[in-house]
Amino acid sequence: MRVGMLSYPMLFQREGGLQVQVRATMRALQERSAPGLEVALVDANRERLDQFDLIHVFSAINGNHRLVELAVELGVPVVLSSVLSPGWGRLDGMRARLADRLTGRLTGWNVQTSYAQTKCALQLAHMVIALGAAERDAIVSAFQIAEAKIRVLPNGISPHFFGARQEEFRRCTGLCGPFVLMVGAISPYKNQLGLVRALASTALPVVLIGRAQRQHQNYLQQLLAQPRVRWLGQLEHDDPLLASAYASASVLALPSQGEVFPLSVLEALAAGTPVVMTDESALSLPDSAFAVKQLPWDDTAGLRLAVEGLLAHPPDRAQVRALVERFSWQRVAEQMVACYTELYHRTRREQEARRAV
Repeated sequence: MRVGMLSYPMLFQREGGLQVQVRATMRALQERSAPGLEVALVDANRERLDQFDLIHVFSAINGNHRLVELAVELGVPVVLSSVLSPGWGRLDGMRARLADRLTGRLTGWNVQTSYAQTKCALQLAHMVIALGAAERDAIVSAFQIAEAKIRVLPNGISPHFFGARQEEFRRCTGLCGPFVLMVGAISPYKNQLGLVRALASTALPVVLIGRAQRQHQNYLQQLLAQPRVRWLGQLEHDDPLLASAYASASVLALPSQGEVFPLSVLEALAAGTPVVMTDESALSLPDSAFAVKQLPWDDTAGLRLAVEGLLAHPPDRAQVRALVERFSWQRVAEQMVACYTELYHRTRREQEARRAV
């Protein structure tokens, strides 16, 4: 079975959680060496989709509905990792469908909304993968996709985060005391400024790791103008300094307006560091309240209290790590192969049944 992975053309021109997910999934699948399985990134300039037995599309947005449409037209089964915000609800879906109908009527049906394109990708895909139960529920309620079509398959964590040590970060930065860490793109959506303002009355340094795009340079300058803010820029996912930063932090904060299944949270927990994060997320860890505090992204007072509470009563790091020890890319690969195999054989049976008619 030859599986081709692809997403929108500009995916690898920047770094983020989706890029890590695609690379790590592919690497784990290749290392698993399942008999008869070949996994590769599709070179859309040189390869046709029907040269593959199955296509795995990552992300239901950014025009990827066209990839799903083409694969289906060519008779190639499609697995779609939707990577959608769990903030979508039934009412949001109703409003989006109304907006789509109005847009269509006003433009003679020449313009589609992004909701319509996303729904098209979800409807046409033969199997949809959600990163958590909240994302699955959002797909069902807002996009009206049958639950039977969806498989829940969370991301994994690279092993080096579990063994991360503090020495590298402390040596490189000179920070020896407690601090709050935030890892992610510098932007108003991620809400770094909200974190800094929430902690303004404390003496806690805030360390930021992430890239600021050109349109967010003014936002970055606002952050750097605040006292006790340190910005380390973008660090590669496999940079030892990133893992060491997680291990050194007293708390990881992620008060963004929405997250699907944030790798930075999983990686911080793997390093033994507790987390305060947005409640607009697909992440749900049983019995994790001692180390994971979830609250509305704009609850400034709640954010400060949650951080101070974890500083006053830090959880045992070994117990924090235990929350995510089951999240390995090897396990992801095993479950992914099961999904591919199920869809591949189902498609073959359907094709044989049609030929027999």
